Amino acid sequence: MKLGYTIVYVPDVAASLAFFGKAFGLATRFLHESGTYGELETGPTTLAFAAHELGAMNFEGGHVKASESARPLGMEVALVTADVPAAHAGALRAGARELAPPKKKPWGQEVSYVRAPDGTLIELCTPVEA
Repeated sequence: MKLGYTIVYVPDVAASLAFFGKAFGLATRFLHESGTYGELETGPTTLAFAAHELGAMNFEGGHVKASESARPLGMEVALVTADVPAAHAGALRAGARELAPPKKKPWGQEVSYVRAPDGTLIELCTPVEA
């Protein structure tokens, strides 16, 4: 078993892909012609976005929409970078909302948190040093 995808359900797949491209320089790998599913170039594990209407088809009881929640969901997308302050500033310029500015953790990792316009909670962090 291995982790293959993280799929975030969003109101506008193309807008989410554009935000991640503008904020972090992540290229779009794929956007379905329907506009309801897209993927970013993120390495071996794919970060993908699917439209809320696909979630409605997949989950009979519905799902919690991060885009409509006042508070971030209890999960995050963590992006690893050597320069957390620069990535944080880029996210804010692209339209993210700051939740926590860059801060050095006791174990030496630098971490910040932003919320994307689609509601996704994003951690920006340096690699964890073992």
